[in-house]
Amino acid sequence: MSVLQSPAEARDGVAAFLQRVESRLTQAVGYAPGPAADAAAGTLAAGGKRLRPSLIHLSALGRRGDSDGVASAAAAVELVHMATLVHDDMIDAAPLRRGRPTVWAAHGAPLARACGDYLFARAFGELAALGDPWAIRALAGASLDLAHGEVMQAAQSRRPETPVECYLERCRLKTASLFACACALGARLSGMAPDEVEALRRYGEALGTAFQLADDLLDCTGDPASTGKALGTDLLDGTVTMPLLVAARRDAEVADAIRDRERARADVLGLLARVEASGAIDETRAAAEAEADRAVAALNGVGSRRATSHLRAIVHQAVNRDR
Repeated sequence: MSVLQSPAEARDGVAAFLQRVESRLTQAVGYAPGPAADAAAGTLAAGGKRLRPSLIHLSALGRRGDSDGVASAAAAVELVHMATLVHDDMIDAAPLRRGRPTVWAAHGAPLARACGDYLFARAFGELAALGDPWAIRALAGASLDLAHGEVMQAAQSRRPETPVECYLERCRLKTASLFACACALGARLSGMAPDEVEALRRYGEALGTAFQLADDLLDCTGDPASTGKALGTDLLDGTVTMPLLVAARRDAEVADAIRDRERARADVLGLLARVEASGAIDETRAAAEAEADRAVAALNGVGSRRATSHLRAIVHQAVNRDR
């Protein structure tokens, strides 16, 4: 997903900001040379959408949005995101990410664990330089949510009886919390009023939930050439998502496949067809659109409509993406 497709001046502003953030990321990752830093540099080189740093920039709404503080916060949030990816790949025993060997695959679990910890440490080192305890507490809270979400995902694995509400709470913890933190940091560090900071935090939380719902839909309906992963990965891994949970309530074959990897492996595409036939895809898409509406509504508490137009555009892109 491109961060912005229009207008050109918004794209140019984000691109210039991200260049500064990339430079800060390189410096942060290389802070303490050694094996963990080398592995972290490989993770950085793999690239990514840099959506969370972009949200920090756009949430500043042009109010000191080019300040060094905002760029440092953007680097810190992205470092936390990178750390979670390294740890997630180790937990999932994932061989590749973005077409490159994961730290776990290339170097083993001990270095992957150290690399993720290194990235977390560098994130807070970058943010501490701002001297703003509020910012540190915000990122620490989001990091705690990420840990809780990971534990929740493990507890829900291969459990088709998991309530959808529990899955949505997992989405809030594992994905939406860091989106919310990014938006709140951008608002706070650009000098916005507390009620506007809170409005942008709510925007980020709803956007993050919509983003995760759309991501889970792509695992059932996406084009592997665009998404970069095979269809049905969640089903094979036993990772329960909204489309799978809704379908499992209506189709015992889907429920059994969630519990048993070998059943899923025998007919992944056939099972995904059953998921779609159950109406679960449409229901999940409606849930994503409802979260998108909630994100847009939150922006009513922030400045002028023109100032938030780019954030509204991201909401649309989040629920209408193909990768």
